[in-house]
Amino acid sequence: MKIETVNLAPDLKICRIINGMWQVAGGHGYITPQNAIPAMTSYHDAGLTSWDMADIYGPAEEFFGKFRHDLEQSGSDLSNLVGLTKFVPNPGPMSKNLVQRAIKNSILRMNISKLDLVQFHWWDYDDPSYLDALRHLTALHDEGKVLHIGLTNFDTRRMQIMLDEGFEPVSNQIQYSLIDQRPQVEMESFCKKNNIKLLTYGTLGGGLVSERFLGAPEPTQADLDTYSLQKYKNMVDAWGGWSLFQKLLSTLDKIAKKHQTKIANVATRFILDKPEVAGVIIGARLGLSDHIEQNKETFSLKLDSDDHHMITEITTQANDLYDIIGDCGSEYR
Repeated sequence: MKIETVNLAPDLKICRIINGMWQVAGGHGYITPQNAIPAMTSYHDAGLTSWDMADIYGPAEEFFGKFRHDLEQSGSDLSNLVGLTKFVPNPGPMSKNLVQRAIKNSILRMNISKLDLVQFHWWDYDDPSYLDALRHLTALHDEGKVLHIGLTNFDTRRMQIMLDEGFEPVSNQIQYSLIDQRPQVEMESFCKKNNIKLLTYGTLGGGLVSERFLGAPEPTQADLDTYSLQKYKNMVDAWGGWSLFQKLLSTLDKIAKKHQTKIANVATRFILDKPEVAGVIIGARLGLSDHIEQNKETFSLKLDSDDHHMITEITTQANDLYDIIGDCGSEYR
């Protein structure tokens, strides 16, 4: 099976299904390094060689560093290994020293000489210090410590401000799914115009978009046993509620059966086919569950016009999340 890759930049090729490491930060079951590192090796050996993490995702960067060290020691091929991390500072003044120290710490934890991509997140738009942080990140790029600068959960308006200031991010990581299609309002056309790629998360709703919840009664808070399920159940509620979500799952199940695949594959392929989407991030509960082969099946799936029509029939019945929440990332501010 051919693994789909894409050039996020001319010198940065990634796998289009990216292994997400938010799950190691807690709230998704107890994940130990003893189990996580061998699991990461299994993903790598299967060709899923791109990883998404952050400096605030608990031990994620340390896990990547240990994993990379073990690969190196075993003589494995590291040429396709890509680690995408995030710089997520607390609000406040962004001094050169603060930014340099944060990036240096990520480099050390990840056991690399430079960061492939730093995806910058900012909590408070009322504080314009995010522009100072970008200036310092650009200086680190010029020094060879950062290969590329990307963004996380920035809206279109703030991205335009960055471009006006001369910054050139290569990507923006945002929520994008069959439930949350806000990027279609402004973000996609803006990114196409400015050659910025989208890296998307939430595509599977933390596991809600699966056979497990097809035909199931609406879960209680106690049933939602991970942070991801809790987060995306709130999104489903805002989108249209459990009854409409069941109609969507039923439709996805029909499409999946037609193509002899799973609901998650249909949902992932739908977003991968969006023109500005470079990759979809699928969380990996390392050592607790394994969806390697199922994830790879997405690459051989081709949705046709009938499939798209069936999906659209359901999603057009939903509430407009752009009106309710605002542009991409607004839920964090």
